[in-house]
This record gives sequence, C-alpha cells and structure tokens, in this order.
Amino acid sequence: MDGLINSAIRPCETQLLLFTTSILFAYITTLSTAQVLQRGFKATPNPKVSTFQPLLNDSTGNFSLAFLRVNKTQLALAVLHVPSSEPLWLANPTELASWSDHTQLFFNGSLVISDPHSRVFWSTRTNGDLVTLLNSSNLQIQKKLDQAASSVLWQSFDFPTDTLVENQNFTASQSLISQNGLYSMRLGSNFIGLYANFQEKYDDQIYWKHRALEAKAEIVEGQGPIYVRVNSDGYLGMYQKGSIPVDVEPFNSFQRPIDGFLRLRLEPDGDLKGYYWEGSSWILNYQAISDPCELPSPCGPYGLCMPGSGCSCLDNRTEFRSDVECAPVETGDFCGEKVMKDNFKVLTRSGVELPYKELMQYETASSLEQCQGLCDNNCSCWGAVYNNASRFCYLLDYPIQTLVAVGDESKVGYFKVREGAGKRRKRNVGVAVVYAVVGGVIAVFIGLIGFWTYRTWIRRKRTREEEGEFSPGPYKNLGSASFKSIEMSSSSR
Repeated sequence: MDGLINSAIRPCETQLLLFTTSILFAYITTLSTAQVLQRGFKATPNPKVSTFQPLLNDSTGNFSLAFLRVNKTQLALAVLHVPSSEPLWLANPTELASWSDHTQLFFNGSLVISDPHSRVFWSTRTNGDLVTLLNSSNLQIQKKLDQAASSVLWQSFDFPTDTLVENQNFTASQSLISQNGLYSMRLGSNFIGLYANFQEKYDDQIYWKHRALEAKAEIVEGQGPIYVRVNSDGYLGMYQKGSIPVDVEPFNSFQRPIDGFLRLRLEPDGDLKGYYWEGSSWILNYQAISDPCELPSPCGPYGLCMPGSGCSCLDNRTEFRSDVECAPVETGDFCGEKVMKDNFKVLTRSGVELPYKELMQYETASSLEQCQGLCDNNCSCWGAVYNNASRFCYLLDYPIQTLVAVGDESKVGYFKVREGAGKRRKRNVGVAVVYAVVGGVIAVFIGLIGFWTYRTWIRRKRTREEEGEFSPGPYKNLGSASFKSIEMSSSSR
C-alpha cells in the first residue's frame, strides 16, 4: 500500500521540484543581469525557459524587465516582481509576440519588440541613450545631458496596464484595464470609477464609484485634475495639488506599519484589490467590492446571483454550471429585420434587480407593461428591470449580465434572448453525439463485413487448392511489360 502511495506522489514531487528549480534558476539569473541597457542591445527568447527570462534588473534584484512566457507559445515584455514572478506591467498586453527565435527585443534609442519576418509589435518611439529599471519597478528610457545628469523621455509608470504599485501616480489621462479587457478603472472630476465594457461601440457601464470625501482638503475647480496614488502608509490617496489628500481609501494595513511592497490590481472579475508582499506570498489588503453579488457579472451572462447561496440561471430550466454559461455571449443589437422577427425570445423573471442600479440611468413608467414596451420598441435594448414600488424602469443597452436575486416579487426583469444562438449550441452538441454514435455503428458494420468477406475468401481458396485449380509455380506480376507482351502475341495469333 505504501508503495502505491509513494508511486502516486513521486510524479507530483518531481514536477514541484522542477518548477521550483526553474524559478530558483530564473531568480539567480537575475542577480547577474544587466542594470542598464545601452544602444545596440539585442535579445531573443531562450527556448529552454519555461517561466521568464530576465533582461534588466533594478539595483535591489526585486524587479526585473523580462521576457514572460504566456500560454507556452507567446511572449510578453514585462516588469516582474521577481520573488513572486508576478507581472506588474506589460509592454504589449493586447498583442503578444511569439516565443521563437524570430522575435527580437532591441534598443536603438527606442525599445522595440519585433519579428523581422513580419512586423513591429511594440515600440516606445523615443530617441534615448539608455534603459534603466528603478527600485520602484518604474522602467525608464533616459537621455544623457552630461556625465552627471539625464532626462526621462519615457517611463512605464505613465502607461499602466492592470496594476498600480506604491508611490505610482495614476492620472485622469490613464486607465487600468483588466487582463481580459472587460473592465477598466478611470478617474472623474472628483471620483474613482470602475467601468464594464459589455458591448462594443457603446459607452461603458459604470458599476462602482468612490467619490472624494474632501475631509482634509477640497477639490478646487480650475486647479487641475485629480490623481490617485497608493501610499506606502497603507491607503489609496486622492490628490489635486500638494501632499494633502482630498480623500483617503484605507487598506487593512492603514496606520499599521508593515514591511512589504504594496500593489493594487484590477482583477479579471472586475474587483479592485490591494495586496502587500509579506516575504513569501501576497496578502489581500484591500477589496473595493466585498460582496460577490455586487460584482458586474459573477455568474456570467443571464446568470442569477443569490446572496450567500451562489449562482443559478435566470431561466429556471437551465442548470447553472461554472464551466458552461447560462446563455451564449452575444454582441450587437436587435435592429436587423431578421433578428427582430425570427431570432429572439423573451424571458421574464420576478424577484430580481441590478447589482449597480444606483449608478444607472432610468425612466419612470406607470406600469410593468409600459416599461417592457419601452424596451420592446427599442431595437438596441437587451432588457429592462422594473421596480413596481418606485416606478423606475432601467433599460439595458448591452447583453444581459448577472442579476441579483431579491425577495421582493414586485421587482421584475424583462430580457431578450438570442434564440437561434442558444438552439444552435444545443443542436451542435446533439448532432455531434448522433454523428459519433452513427459513425461507430457504421465502423463496426464495415468491420464485420470485411471480416466475413475475408473468411469467405479463405474458405474458397482452400477449396480450390484441394480441387487442384491452383497449380504450384513462381509468382507472376500480371502488370509487368513482359507478361503483357506475351498476352498480346497470343491474342494476335
């Protein structure tokens, strides 16, 4: 028994050892990596690297500019937190290069990722003299002014991806974009907003908003836009001018000294979370949305989030599964003639409301029927949620996402569903199963016929041999030229 257990555990231990060894090798390699890149620098990805390939370090060795391997075959240029291998910034998050010897990073005044056989993937478009990585994880391209001074032409802190680190300013001209591209963080005139991009070519839907309290300083109109910064004392500060914040959004570590690096990330589920590094792992330090049902789409399209009870589907006939959506993700609208007449059905559900209705626009309707009519007569409307008490009618101009279950049956949802897409999906699965079964039956049938034919041929051959029909002699190639010439000469006689 012990032998069986040991044999089952050994492969896992081997894989863990190999993974740990690769991380350790990458970490040790960073210790000898350059701290400045000069003009003429070139690098290509190493095919033996499975995690990341360091190219440039900060002076502490905590951060590294590196080739990051993504999905085994793709390459991202990233600034990493080396002890955790966590990417803090990506140069080309939406258009990754391939992990091959054709891909090249070089510095000729600009930092460039290219494939000489195809195209340039990313470039800083600068005319600098050197590339350096600061202890803050800020990657900079600098121009030398003299032996002792230089100016900054470009820096990664001006182009954040999904993460802010401590002491990094985030301005109104910037945005954080989640890894899946669905969610963004942006600044308004006096607030921080989180937005969902559920429908292309339409305005993003705001689903979380934190307004400045202005407790210690006021926002003065005309004095410039606000900006935010993750303060090393453990809070997200909102500023306009000077060092006094107009708002403080505290982390769990606020006013509690910690010896750890802070970062803030917009997660793929749309939540905004803060962490600090405690030496061996990242500790959750802040969470903008603590209730899962208040996230923009925790149960997926046409899902229903039940507080404290998980997820189900708006359509009671469809069973919720984490690996299968309640309804297919759709884009576009219902404005095409064919779509309007033939390709959608209506789903209604009582006891539901929107998770962020306080941030949505609404119209006043005297009845549920009037609210439904407002959506039914609008081909860009995907659904409506009506509150019979307040008479508020919320119209949705994007594909239906997760709704929240409530005990009030007077809150009713009216939703359009692309009927064709759902049926096609189910039909394709059914057809695939039928084809597989029929194919298997046909294969067995053909096999039986072939076996029966072979047995029959063997029996006949033996019978003919016993009757002397086949005389012994050498094998003749009936397709050979010599045999054909004999056959022709015999026929000519």
